[in-house]
Amino acid sequence: MTDLPETAAPAATIRILIADDHEVVRIGLAALLDAQEGFSVVAQAASGEEAVRMARHHRPDVVVMDIRMPNGSGIDACRAITAELEGTPVVMLTSHADSEALFDAIDAGASGYVLKRVGSSELVGAVRTVAGGGSLLDPAVTRRVLDRIRSASRLEEAGAFADLTEQERRVLAHIADGASNREIAARMGLAPKTVRNYVSNLLGKLSLDSRAQAAAYAIRNRLPELDVSGA
Repeated sequence: MTDLPETAAPAATIRILIADDHEVVRIGLAALLDAQEGFSVVAQAASGEEAVRMARHHRPDVVVMDIRMPNGSGIDACRAITAELEGTPVVMLTSHADSEALFDAIDAGASGYVLKRVGSSELVGAVRTVAGGGSLLDPAVTRRVLDRIRSASRLEEAGAFADLTEQERRVLAHIADGASNREIAARMGLAPKTVRNYVSNLLGKLSLDSRAQAAAYAIRNRLPELDVSGA
């Protein structure tokens, strides 16, 4: 008896829902994606509300959706779909690199954010990526994301010490430098009792229990005064 060669199992078809209020764009996207090997466009929607209904009915593997549509925006539809159909990735399409729309899309649960001007191969790649559990941002908006994250990080760091006075921040910097109350008093020209009061106050304001916690907090949140703690 001759063994037959094993054949690879066919890859599962990626079932796609397309949502765009512009009929020409919607038809063009459907034609492009439906022509790809392993892709099948199972439904099309012309509004956010229709996209949600279609997603409920067809349970697509990927939703490709315009970010701005009537009767329920793409953002609202994305939020509804990702909440109700957990694990369904949504690729948001947009004509402009709008920072606010980008972060709204991310907040709504979108797995991808792609500008409409991308080439067909990039869009196909985006669908394959999110269908495989990945996520992506168009390179044109990646810098905006990084800048926003860095800005948020700086604001968070600054806010971590917002309740402290200038003197309390300086005392905290010396604590992080490993100085005792007596050493801090000598460095800052203060009485040891005054330093003790500052330490007690800053621990209370930061809801911390010890000098060790205070030192770790200052370093973790990048207290600006750490750069001049030896002054």
